[in-house]
Amino acid sequence: MNRLAKMHAWDVSAKQAIAIQKEWAGYVIIEDALPPIHTIAGVDVGFENEGEITKAAIAVLSYPALELLEFAIARVTTRFPYIPGLLSFREIPAVLNAINQLKNKPDLLMCDGQGYAHPRRFGIACHLGTLLDIPAIGVGKTRLIGEYSSVPAQRGQWAPLTHKNEQIGAVLRTREKIKPVFVSVGHRISLIRAIHYVMACTTRYKLPEAIRHAHRLASQK
Repeated sequence: MNRLAKMHAWDVSAKQAIAIQKEWAGYVIIEDALPPIHTIAGVDVGFENEGEITKAAIAVLSYPALELLEFAIARVTTRFPYIPGLLSFREIPAVLNAINQLKNKPDLLMCDGQGYAHPRRFGIACHLGTLLDIPAIGVGKTRLIGEYSSVPAQRGQWAPLTHKNEQIGAVLRTREKIKPVFVSVGHRISLIRAIHYVMACTTRYKLPEAIRHAHRLASQK
């Protein structure tokens, strides 16, 4: 069943993709507009056949128990080139295919990638969140843009990530003395609440459990 709330063209040039990002960035809600959170879906994407096939994985966990409830995998032909800042146009068609296989719509998405911490404030978490009208969080393993000061070594500590005098995310220490992750708003959630859910979903590992499950699925041959 198609659950998409909105849609735009996907067969576009890089220039058109940038224009779509700039327009759709206006739809992003960076404050809390969440339902009660009972399920959290992790989203990750990999590539096969030397990049010709995009493989998306969705893992839905219960919250707060973090038990795997269902998952979906989709493979589609890759149609958009690798262009930094426009990766969501390359990845999301497969993600939408996977999400549409789920029995139930998740309450919250956690994406392996950026959200508001993006040059045009429209990373994959913002893109998916606005398309589906689902609260979403970006959790990046590396920084795309922005500056930050040192983060204390203790678990749960964080520092603001800023760009052009605007706070665009948080550099969050999910494990003591382990490199931090880069958390940013995707849609319908505040940064403070996004940090809360990332920490609540992180156990013994650096990444939240939903993303860990999705990553494992996306990486399997």
